[in-house]
Amino acid sequence: MTSPQRRDQGQDRDEDGVLLPRLRFLNVLVRGTLYGVAGNVVPLVGLGLVEDHAERRTFLAVVSGLGLIAGAFCLLVGLFFWSACGSDVRRWRDLRTITGQTEAVTVMAPALVRLGMTGLLLFPGAYGLYHLVDNAAYDSWLYGS
Repeated sequence: MTSPQRRDQGQDRDEDGVLLPRLRFLNVLVRGTLYGVAGNVVPLVGLGLVEDHAERRTFLAVVSGLGLIAGAFCLLVGLFFWSACGSDVRRWRDLRTITGQTEAVTVMAPALVRLGMTGLLLFPGAYGLYHLVDNAAYDSWLYGS
């Protein structure tokens, strides 16, 4: 029986077993931005699933509001955690290298920054769709039934 091979076997690690190079803030922001742009598919799909005009507007208003509020909160908490970590920011793959209670922040910081950027970029897409649905002509497919 063979043992499963780890994906990151050939990558460099430091003395604590953390993957090198460490996460960089700009790379985390770019990935969160890409997730946010791709996340704008959700309101588009929801637009096709919700038929009633008033329910469509409510759905888009809730998605945009939650994206803005939750995204801003996650981004602010992630930035606070990132500043508390200093240079010790880790990936989810490095979760097993955590030895103390306070080191979980090193993994949560980049996750919250990515999630915050995703939510903040979900807001303008859903908000724009809300205004398109609100101003749509009565007999158009965008208006609904």
